Amino acid sequence: MSVHLRFDFGPETSAAKEGYTKVSANTDYDAKAGGYGFLKGSTVYERDRGRPEALRQDFCIPVGAVFVADVPNGNYTIHTLMGDLITSTCTGLKAGSGRLLLSDLVTAAGEFVSSSFTVHVADGQLRLAFSGVAPRINALEILSAPQAATLYLAGDSTVTDQPQDGYPYVGWGQMLPFFLKADAAVANYAVSGRSSKSFLDEGRLAPILENINANDYLLIQFGHNDQKRDAERATSPFTTYKEHLNVYIQEARMRGATPILVTSVQRRLYDQMGKIVDTHGDYLLAMKQLAEEEQVILIDLAEESKQLFESLGEEESKSLFMWAWPGEFPNFPKGAADNTHFQERGGIAVAGLVVASIQKQQIEPLSRYFR
Repeated sequence: MSVHLRFDFGPETSAAKEGYTKVSANTDYDAKAGGYGFLKGSTVYERDRGRPEALRQDFCIPVGAVFVADVPNGNYTIHTLMGDLITSTCTGLKAGSGRLLLSDLVTAAGEFVSSSFTVHVADGQLRLAFSGVAPRINALEILSAPQAATLYLAGDSTVTDQPQDGYPYVGWGQMLPFFLKADAAVANYAVSGRSSKSFLDEGRLAPILENINANDYLLIQFGHNDQKRDAERATSPFTTYKEHLNVYIQEARMRGATPILVTSVQRRLYDQMGKIVDTHGDYLLAMKQLAEEEQVILIDLAEESKQLFESLGEEESKSLFMWAWPGEFPNFPKGAADNTHFQERGGIAVAGLVVASIQKQQIEPLSRYFR
């Protein structure tokens, strides 16, 4: 089923552009009435500047608002128009469960910016969350994008889409869409607490294999939880760890997709000389061995993150991880001191390391999908 939706945002008294559906501040989501609109709890205002310029004369001001549209599962290219005829604006945009698309897009008075992204929908609903100090949305277009490549992610809590009630806690996979052009989408299936073994045992690879195609990629990062001693997750580096990882590799290849192994991102643990203390040990060596044995692309995120964290130093690196003072973030009223997981700045930085490694290795055509 091909989808092509067009929305013109602004007051109901302003006529929608031909071929577009009007969305006002009062357009609440109703599954039985169109299947689109702003979710309950959204704060939305609207204005009409009174000038006859289609899609530019009026707009909605989505202050912490979430707009949704019911669509079949798949990839969708989204085109947005944002701006204001008389004042500057600043808008952020995330898709799904906090996947970063736009970080504070600024427009000058009278300037309008069109942006395009491709997003992956896995639950029958496209979700767009707005932010920013002066947000605007003038128009939105949603089109089916079956031709887009998909970057599937299998991994743990350092990769996964963290829930909104945990903000600013994120995984690097959650920030990866920020770097992509509209040629590709991220499908983040990583789950907190999983190892290469438990991810498979719980059937979490199955939905990836049901949808992955020949022009797609499967990025695989496990290791943090393979070190655990419980029977559900524990693996041995040079035997069961490699055996489980090889399942991901072979299953992706059977479907014509390209597997990519990613060594585990380092934790924030320093020695007295200011060097990162590796906590993954033989799991890193085992993954590198497997990559060589199976001729699989390897992103050495352990080494790249080590260099980044050491360059920042012990104190400055706290800004990447979930360190917070009491009262700094509403979701962490008592503060936090987490040396494994990232806040948004860190998620962006680590996702940037992944992108830089792909581009440095000239992995084609994947490297061309990034901005």
